Amino acid sequence: MAFNDLLKQVGGVGRFQLIQVTLVVLPLILMASHNTLQNFTAAIPPHHCRPPAHANLSEDGALEAWLPRDGQGRPESCLRFTSPHSGTEANSTEDTEPCTDGWIYDNSTFPSTIVSEWNLVCSHRALRQLGQSLFMVGVLLGAMVFGSLADRLGRRKVLILNYLQTAVSGTCAAYAPNFAVYCAFRLISGMSLASISLNCMTLNVEWMPIHTRAYVGTLIGYVYSLGQFLLAGLAYAVPHWRHLQLLVSAPFFAFFIYSWFFIESARWYSSSGRLDLTLKALQRVAQINGKQEEGAKLSMEVLRTSLQKELTMGKSQASAMELLRCPTLRRLFLCLSMLWFATSFAYYGLVMDLQNFGVSIYLIQVIFGAVDLPAKFVGFLIINSLGRRPAQMASLLLAGICILVNGVIPQDQTIVRTSLAVLGKGCLAASFNCIFLYTSELYPTVIRQTGLGMGSMMARVGSIVSPLVSMTAELYPTIPLFIYGAVPVVASAATALLPETLGQPLPDTVQDLEGRRRGKRRQQRQEQQKQMVPLRTSAQKNGL
Repeated sequence: MAFNDLLKQVGGVGRFQLIQVTLVVLPLILMASHNTLQNFTAAIPPHHCRPPAHANLSEDGALEAWLPRDGQGRPESCLRFTSPHSGTEANSTEDTEPCTDGWIYDNSTFPSTIVSEWNLVCSHRALRQLGQSLFMVGVLLGAMVFGSLADRLGRRKVLILNYLQTAVSGTCAAYAPNFAVYCAFRLISGMSLASISLNCMTLNVEWMPIHTRAYVGTLIGYVYSLGQFLLAGLAYAVPHWRHLQLLVSAPFFAFFIYSWFFIESARWYSSSGRLDLTLKALQRVAQINGKQEEGAKLSMEVLRTSLQKELTMGKSQASAMELLRCPTLRRLFLCLSMLWFATSFAYYGLVMDLQNFGVSIYLIQVIFGAVDLPAKFVGFLIINSLGRRPAQMASLLLAGICILVNGVIPQDQTIVRTSLAVLGKGCLAASFNCIFLYTSELYPTVIRQTGLGMGSMMARVGSIVSPLVSMTAELYPTIPLFIYGAVPVVASAATALLPETLGQPLPDTVQDLEGRRRGKRRQQRQEQQKQMVPLRTSAQKNGL
């Protein structure tokens, strides 16, 4: 409890915490926009083949004479006749060929997307998903690289770098001359955005007292949901994909500028053995919070006494391999990996294919953002009252059940199916909200950012695998739903193996975790012994 007492001494939740939390959380609004940006920048407008250059439309009977019809009477998207047809011949698929002269797109809803600009349709349709998958690969790499880097260099330095990286790569993607260059810059953006989300949570949690951590986690979740509303409005107002890409990237230049004023985590300084910088950071916070007298009472001797454990046990930073070598960390890592993977796998299976709902893509984006508000509020109440573990288990289990039930609902029950999908998405959003906070509270300070990075990496694996599962719909339409639902149901059982963190201080070292676990076992043995005493007494009386 030593560091928590120091935080209370310099103001607890004061002016500094309010300012820094606000400034650190603000970029997450646009991070949400980047994650699902391709729902709009890579939207597929209605299209059909362009007739041959030699075609005389006035003599051939207009454009329709070159376009075969599908079973619903609409023009085929990827075929055209080799010669003009009319009447019942238009429903035939004989004498057809691919669109060798390109396509004509309906630009009424989407004036320009990467699909229409680079013809990512028909035989090149898979390239559209490749762009989103490469972005998620970038997020995975960013979680691996920057998670460990933040434990070694600090949260502030890595955040500053990531804001600049996102601003530059996102802006370059808006001016990409071809699809390959666009994908490269999207991958680089994904790397930095993953690190921003992780460091945002860690930097805020490490500067907040114990009783306020759940509030910070919920605030971050709501800011992310606000970003989904913002994306729907921005995409509607700025439908051209290049302008939209630039609009959600350029503000990161401003975030980069003001991030230089962030104060590094004093908890990270102390765990790194930098007592002089710990003192400087705490005194600066005390000054901002109007607690100059309390800050003046702090000294190197006071910190050595208060933080003796951190200084003696936390001088050496733990590596990512410790997550597998140490039995206590290995158990956390395996269970949390299941939770991260399942949440992201099911989440992106639902939210990255909005055009399949058959209604306005902007409306669905708003609905999916709106359901987060009550879902995360209910999740917050459970997190703060019952604990992190029941909140995590309930959100994953309920999400999986909603998706599984959706798989047996008839296709024509559009309202029921959409409602279940929205409810499932809300539960998964609450699960994301909880897993960020839960993970940051379970891992010790010396490896917290690395642990969060590895968890986020598993989430990205889930988001990369998710589009591949959707391809199983070619075998049977509801197979993806059964897979998307079964995974979170199974993973929810892993929460039973994790300890509760409600009201517990943040662990600083691996020894803290092991000590807490031994203390819990000792308490359980004492309770069992207390229960055995009345039984022995009763047995003795009966024997007499």
